[in-house]
Amino acid sequence: QVQLVESGGGLVQPGGSLRLSCAASGSAFSINVMGWYRQAPGKQRELVAEITSGGGTNYADSVKGRFTISRDSTKDTMYLQMSGLKPEDTAVYYCNYKTRRPLTSNWYRYWGQGTQVTVSS
Repeated sequence: QVQLVESGGGLVQPGGSLRLSCAASGSAFSINVMGWYRQAPGKQRELVAEITSGGGTNYADSVKGRFTISRDSTKDTMYLQMSGLKPEDTAVYYCNYKTRRPLTSNWYRYWGQGTQVTVSS
């Protein structure tokens, strides 16, 4: 089991910045991926960015060049630095942690409780 605690959401003006944090605790396998997803009202949850245990990253096209994902393995914490925020970035942001045993394809997935990000003047 993995527990996730998010922090850092809030209200910011267009063009502003925010940093989200997600602290993971519990036990997981060595193969894991941490990611941020978001869900705006009336829309499906979508991937924002993800980072593997090896440091590889993947971003949604809509946030490339504006958001940066990182993780501190010593603290089991993941960050999302968001800059150049736009009103369309407004959503609930969820931390996701998925892990699997080596040589298997079955992922175990865990979600945080979500943190609201609102971009508005």
